[in-house]
Amino acid sequence: MGIVQSATKWPQKALDQACRCVTIGEVALKRMMFLAKVTGMSVSTARKGSRIVDRPEYASKFSPLTARRDTTVAVAVQAMKSKNYGCIVITNGSGQVEGIVTERDIMFKLVAENRDPQTVVLSDIMTSDIRMAKETDNVLDWLRIMSNERFRRLPVVDSEGRLQALLTQGDFVSYTWPDLMQQAGGLAKAAILGQLHYIVIAGLAVIVAIVALAI
Repeated sequence: MGIVQSATKWPQKALDQACRCVTIGEVALKRMMFLAKVTGMSVSTARKGSRIVDRPEYASKFSPLTARRDTTVAVAVQAMKSKNYGCIVITNGSGQVEGIVTERDIMFKLVAENRDPQTVVLSDIMTSDIRMAKETDNVLDWLRIMSNERFRRLPVVDSEGRLQALLTQGDFVSYTWPDLMQQAGGLAKAAILGQLHYIVIAGLAVIVAIVALAI
């Protein structure tokens, strides 16, 4: 309740903070996508191990916070606060994903509308039409999709829609950074080698000029 009460007392401040978080994430993704475009990186040029499940960081991901659709927002916020999580995934009895509630949902759909977190349940404010990935999907594909469609969290599910993990924009930036830097380094080397003959000619011209002055 602490988060909800604080946000209710200063709703505009809370909403502004949520918007800033979204903006920061979008800027990071745009920078990463620009580098990918400049380096010409694509699915076909990505290094082996570019699937989500192949990334070594994926195995160490914390289990996502989950709740049932009839859980009150007050209870969910307490759970989010205790684990310092920014969202909670709504699943059914089989572990299949039904929706997600983020800090943004709480701010915009509950706090901004002065609704009671003790009576409002997660199904009232959750986003149910969400994107979900499979473990075998390509990391860069999802980086591009998240950038284009402007969302920050991505549940990873198995073939039956059961939740396996929850990835964020930050995860995808860290996962793809080595690939993009490798491509950028290769591009820089290629550019230098492509201009090598001009560098040699310029160097010879300088030597000739120096010799001529000496004579």
